Parts: sequence; C-alpha cells; structure tokens
Amino acid sequence: MSGLTLSFSVHALGAVGTIGALALTAHTALNVRRLRRLPPDPPVVAERVSVLVPARNEAHRIAATITSLLGQRQLTDFEIVVLDDGSEDGTAEVVASTAGGDPRLRVLTGSDLPEGWLGKPHACQQLSDDATGSVLCFVDADVTLAPHAVAAAVALLRQTRLDALSPYPRQVAHGLGPRLVQPLIEWSWLTTLPLGVAERSPRPTLVAATGQFFVIDHDAYRRAGGHAAVADDVLDDVGLMRAVKRAGGRGVPVDGSALAACQMYDSWDELVEGYTKSLWSAFGSPAGATAVLAALGLVDVAPVAAALAGSRVGLLGYGAGVLGRTLVARSTGQPSLPDVLAHPVSVATFGYLVGRSLRARRRGALTWKGRPVPGGLTSQT
Repeated sequence: MSGLTLSFSVHALGAVGTIGALALTAHTALNVRRLRRLPPDPPVVAERVSVLVPARNEAHRIAATITSLLGQRQLTDFEIVVLDDGSEDGTAEVVASTAGGDPRLRVLTGSDLPEGWLGKPHACQQLSDDATGSVLCFVDADVTLAPHAVAAAVALLRQTRLDALSPYPRQVAHGLGPRLVQPLIEWSWLTTLPLGVAERSPRPTLVAATGQFFVIDHDAYRRAGGHAAVADDVLDDVGLMRAVKRAGGRGVPVDGSALAACQMYDSWDELVEGYTKSLWSAFGSPAGATAVLAALGLVDVAPVAAALAGSRVGLLGYGAGVLGRTLVARSTGQPSLPDVLAHPVSVATFGYLVGRSLRARRRGALTWKGRPVPGGLTSQT
C-alpha cells in the first residue's frame, strides 16, 4: 500500500469514526440528563430491609464496609447479613470485631460450592435464603455507603415502582492503570444504553447493572429465580437484571456516586486479574468481542490516528470522545482533567484486557479467588 493510499485510508476511517463519536456523545449528553439519581434526603423507610454482604478473603477492607452499614439512617427496621464464603484470612473475625456485638448484624458460614455454581452467585443465594426483609440490598465488601444510602435506594425503588435498581458507586481508582480503565465502567453504558427505553422495555438485552450495590424487591427476586437463575454466570449482576426482565419486571442502573464509593482494585495486577476472569463473557462470544472492539477502535481510536496524520475532522472526533468522557466524569463524581484526555489510551487498554481474557479462556486458565471460572480450569487451584 502506497503512502498516499494509507493516508487516505486513515483519514477516511477517522471521518467515519468522528461521525460515530459525535452521535455517541450526543446520546451520552441525553442519558446524563435522564439518569436517575439516589435522592439526597430520602424519607424514613418503614419496611424491613435486608442488607446482604458476600465476602471471601476481604479481611483487609471489609471493616470500612461494615462500619458504613451499621451507620445507616432513615431505616426503622433492617438487618445486616454477612456470608463468610470460605475465607482463609479471618474475614469473619474482622466483621465480628467491627460489629462489636450489634444485634442487627449476623455472620453466616457459607456451604460447599455445588456443581454448576460460581462462588458469588452461590453466596448471594445463601444470603437471600436467610433474609427476612421485603427488600434485598446486596452490597460488596469493597463498598462504603453514606449514612442514608440504603434508605435512598429503597425510596427510589418504591417511588419509581421499579422491581430492581442498581446504584453505581463512585469508582475510586489510584494509579495509572486503574485510572485509565475504571471510569469506563459507567462510561460504557451511559454512552450506549438508551436509559429511557431500557426502563420501559421488557427486552433483557437492554440492561446494565453492578453487583457492588444492587437493590431488589424480595418478591421480584423470587419471581426472577434469584441467583439460582444466574448460578454459572460470571457477570451475575447483569444476569440477575436480565432475569428480572424475563420475569416481567423492570430494573435500571442509577447514579449512586454521591452516596456510595467502591475501590475494586488496589493495584494494576489486581485489576488485570479481575478483568481477565470476566471480560471474555461480556460480549456473548469471541465474535461479539471482536465486533465491539472493532467499533470502539473505529469511534475512539481512528479519529486520533487521523488527527495525528493532519486531519481536522479526526481532531473533532477526538474532541467528541473527550467531551463524552467529561460529561460522564462530572455526572458520576470521577476525575475529569487530565484523565479524560487519555480516552483513546483507555479504550486501547480495555481492548488489551479483553484480548487477555479471551486468551486465558482458550488456555483453560480462568480462576478467581482460588476457584475455577467456567471455561477455565476444571479443578480448584
């Protein structure tokens, strides 16, 4: 290919990508306006709420989570149930010490993992079996909540007459790698998921959710089949929201960044391990992953390549991508400048992680916290 032909191709791809970037950024702006948010001053919740925490080897950080849960206000009747899922680091002891005998909290010991189940869905199912509340609030052991976060989530659930909602916490990221990748969690669905349509539509494909903070009506949970419906689903949070829709319910992601925070990973190595175990399943198939990565490359990387080759149109596309990231960052409590300027690098890094996850699956090397992941090893490590 001659230099002239190559330059033309780069400019042409950059122009097509710029059109896509402008369209997606316009959609992001619309979504940011439509995004439901947890109310800052919720009313008192009179019904019984079960706050459920699955925990496996979380001794190093669960104390902050438990402290924040014990400090919940605007709840007249609630219980906290923690399931110690075979921890080897004294997680249960840390929970008990932090609770200091508070009668609102109890710790369960998880049972052996049955055939066909992944660890987290099984832990969540055991928690739900023990729960006595009319609302179930699943909270991960790396999440901290403001004092009225649970009340706000339950109030929004009832006010909107939804069956489930997933308040996305503010993603706390330290270090270059996490700051490149973690903001893409919310950016991805705020850019691509039509929130208004998703709230009304019964289609299970129109969902987004995070298990970090997931609130669901107990009866709706039963109708959806509970976590048994997603027993072997690596992305059990998204799977559960889809199960709610398949059962005739409604559920949406909402912004919880003002009242909840989550630091998923403490380092780049932890982040790589975490994304490797799950990204292979995020797009349905390797072909689906390839298609998504190609689209991301076209919209978020090609304009930059064109801009570097002297294209003003490509520069416009890069600016649109940065603007989209800025809108999401400001809406969800994430850092904006200078992080958003590296948006194409973030997308390229994400592409690397997807590829790594697919390769690990092909090699049968998928594990998480010492347990095999479907498509990975067939015996426990």
